[in-house]
Amino acid sequence: MSEQTSRSKRFEPKEPVQLDPPKDDPISVEELSKCDGTDPNRPIYVAIKGTVFDVTRNKAYAPGGNYHVFAGKDPSRALAKSSLKPEDCVPDWYDLDDKEKTVLDEWFTFFSKRYNIVGRVEGATNR
Repeated sequence: MSEQTSRSKRFEPKEPVQLDPPKDDPISVEELSKCDGTDPNRPIYVAIKGTVFDVTRNKAYAPGGNYHVFAGKDPSRALAKSSLKPEDCVPDWYDLDDKEKTVLDEWFTFFSKRYNIVGRVEGATNR
């Protein structure tokens, strides 16, 4: 088994997840910010590198959850740095080192195997 295949398997969910085909709908930063779990009538979204994932069914992203700091944002930098600091929850990641960029790519893979892609952040420059 190649290293690439092994790495890909590493991120497989324990239970198979049936995902919808990815959508490419534009989602404004303002709309994304409203999807942070504080309004029960809205889904909870997290964007990574400009791609928006619906994480509603994972309570960790809801208010009071361990990862709520990421909800309604593109926290690419924080994910790359393995940080839960609100000030790191920004989309900018170009200036990070290769190791951090690899971590970010791994998070993207992890999310893409578990959560539906519902769109992309309008005007995102970090794709």
